[in-house]
Amino acid sequence: MFLVSAIVFFNVFLSGLMVLLSLYLVKKKIMTREKSSPFECGFDPKNSARIPFSMRFFLVTVIFLVFDIEIVLLLPYLFSSGASVSVFSLLSGVSVILVLMVGTFHEWSEGSLEWFISS
Repeated sequence: MFLVSAIVFFNVFLSGLMVLLSLYLVKKKIMTREKSSPFECGFDPKNSARIPFSMRFFLVTVIFLVFDIEIVLLLPYLFSSGASVSVFSLLSGVSVILVLMVGTFHEWSEGSLEWFISS
């Protein structure tokens, strides 16, 4: 019993020592404006790094992530329900697809999916 207690104490002590050592090694240095500015091979930057980002790219990314998560959630359902499909599992799968379709049609009707603005 003493051996187990000694091993646990040693592991806790060693873990704490490693945490303190890592905190010491990665401590934040004093940041100045020069250190936090972008560096382009010694030359002055051609233009600002803070350019405005198009909201359309963001919306397409969010829609992609939603459908990517849908695939991750529905593929195991399709492969696991090969022989036996219960009414509850069928309704849950259909409801997920229905919610995603309603959201997609809403985005489409709002014009978020139109990439080019017709003039």
